[in-house]
Amino acid sequence: MELSKLLMPGAVRVVGQLTGKKRLFQELGEMAAQAYGLNAAAATDGLQEREMLGPTGVGHGIALPHARLDDIDRIVAVFLRMEKPLDYDSVDRQPVDLVFGLFAPKDSGVEHLKALALVSRTMRDSGICAKLRANTDTAKLHAILTEARSTQAA
Repeated sequence: MELSKLLMPGAVRVVGQLTGKKRLFQELGEMAAQAYGLNAAAATDGLQEREMLGPTGVGHGIALPHARLDDIDRIVAVFLRMEKPLDYDSVDRQPVDLVFGLFAPKDSGVEHLKALALVSRTMRDSGICAKLRANTDTAKLHAILTEARSTQAA
């Protein structure tokens, strides 16, 4: 599994500021709709439902919101870099500025977990995160993410 197969160049965005987690999830849902043809409302609702189970802010300014959806046939990803970090209720109580969202089919099972593990490993790399925070060009952000890793321990 490779990030280049999950994340299309059109699914990367930089925004200045979002007003809250709900607005962030709406933005991610809209990105998934534009890039992959997903239902934006269903994607947003899926992220919100998953978040109610526990926060997806993993620390160090990173969030990995994810959802399993009906009417999707493969795992897809969106990436958002925020210029002004957002309070996210992360495990370390730090605001979030790098958000990597995943959307998977309801019955994706282990493939969803493999994709989440791949994204998690990539985003744990402090060098990659530093490069992401130093760039605002979406093409460069996509290249940093997709050239970073392919299958290693997934």
